[in-house]
Amino acid sequence: MSNRVDICGLNTSNIPKLSSTEVANLMKRLKSGDKEAREMFLYSNMRLVLSVVKRFANKSDNIDDIFQVGFVGLIKAMDNFDEKFNVKFSTYAVPMIIGEIRRFVRDNSAVRVSRSLRDIAYKALQARERLSRTNSNEPNIEQIATEANLSTRQILTALDAISEPISLFDPVYNDSSENVMIMDQIKDIKNTSEEFIDHVVLKEALNNLGMREKEILWLRYYLGKTQIEISNQVGISQAQVSRLEKNALEEIKKDFFSQ
Repeated sequence: MSNRVDICGLNTSNIPKLSSTEVANLMKRLKSGDKEAREMFLYSNMRLVLSVVKRFANKSDNIDDIFQVGFVGLIKAMDNFDEKFNVKFSTYAVPMIIGEIRRFVRDNSAVRVSRSLRDIAYKALQARERLSRTNSNEPNIEQIATEANLSTRQILTALDAISEPISLFDPVYNDSSENVMIMDQIKDIKNTSEEFIDHVVLKEALNNLGMREKEILWLRYYLGKTQIEISNQVGISQAQVSRLEKNALEEIKKDFFSQ
């Protein structure tokens, strides 16, 4: 009972595990119209749905809804499966279950996305699933674009539009004593408290300078002028500009180190 999982009133620990031969025999029987074989086939393959549902556990408040949508994908896979595909049923069914759940999550998202973007995203996801089945690895965006006959910009825009929004309060790690949320991992390297304090101190230091020193520092460090250009502009010698600049910087340093 340690492996028991209850979803939609179903105790998954009771689901039978069938061999490849048993699965193939059930498929032949249900294709010939055997209703009992059809029900048995669906019941014995519910673990495929469960394995996919676990990936979407944080995408919906109601995991039962996700499971039922995945079950619809399982039915579609069963009805469309053909032994001529020369693949295991599970290999064929899982992408269809994933696709069905993704459409449900996308169409029921709180963020409304235009039909054209959803269609492009769906086409890209189908292309990715085809490439994954063929190459047995995750394709890159360029390969998906080629397969779907779309540009990489179209695909990136569409996939970004259907991405599920997350909360800053979603956990990224937790144990019995600690819970780390996304917001705990966010850092602003530009607007730190140290930078804010430095900015305030600098502003106060500049306010303590005379008008001529302020003008020289503005021309020198904000407009990038040389001392000769400044001397010509303000009508004093380069030596005077140099002395005033040096004195102004010394005053600013004193203000900083006195804080």
